[in-house]
Amino acid sequence: MSDNSLRVVWVYPDLLSTYGDQGNVLVVERRARQRGLDVARLDVRSDQPIPTSGDIYLIGGGEDRPQRLAAERLLRDGHLFQAVNNGAIVFAVCAGYQILGYEFVNDLGQRQPGLGLLDVTTVRGTGERCVGDVLADIDAPLGLPSLTGFENHQGITHLGPTARPLARVRFGKGNGTGDGTEGAYNDTVFGTYMHGPVLARNPQIADLLLKLALDVNALPPTDDRWYEALRTERIAAAQQPA
Repeated sequence: MSDNSLRVVWVYPDLLSTYGDQGNVLVVERRARQRGLDVARLDVRSDQPIPTSGDIYLIGGGEDRPQRLAAERLLRDGHLFQAVNNGAIVFAVCAGYQILGYEFVNDLGQRQPGLGLLDVTTVRGTGERCVGDVLADIDAPLGLPSLTGFENHQGITHLGPTARPLARVRFGKGNGTGDGTEGAYNDTVFGTYMHGPVLARNPQIADLLLKLALDVNALPPTDDRWYEALRTERIAAAQQPA
């Protein structure tokens, strides 16, 4: 791994990689390479230590038992905390998003400690699952176009005072609290319920992660025609009557 490489870490693909979320790491890697960047990608299984020298850490979704195991191992490992303290960027989806918070309900029906990297807490919903295409407006300070994704979760995630909502839904459930919020973020840590994979549907978010990791304000343009065709299709689908 070159000292000049952009270091992208895919966390626990053996536990957290449902609904095509591994596509997120492929999109980040590809969009970096399209800009001429040297990328070193590391897939870290759950029996391996998390490196502390990564630039971008990506975490996917998973079923309840793998989520519990992942949270336990990440807490025991402790290296993701060090990476964030070193300035790393973290982007997590669904189960991974819940793990980033202070607490969630595990497969045993117990309250499970999360990593506390986001000021959110998740409880288990008692109504219908949140399932379907979502269209949402991303938090204005991020300066990004509408968020499109696919949600499939039972969890209800409440944001604390230091977490900003990643977006506010126009169609869909998002965090499931009824307040219209979707996902959460702080300066360097992002969580969302959106699958899709979400970075293929929203390449501007992948670019945001790259800009934050590189500490730059802009990236060279790249061909977005494929991504925009996908976005147009899925945005239209989200607005269709159920």
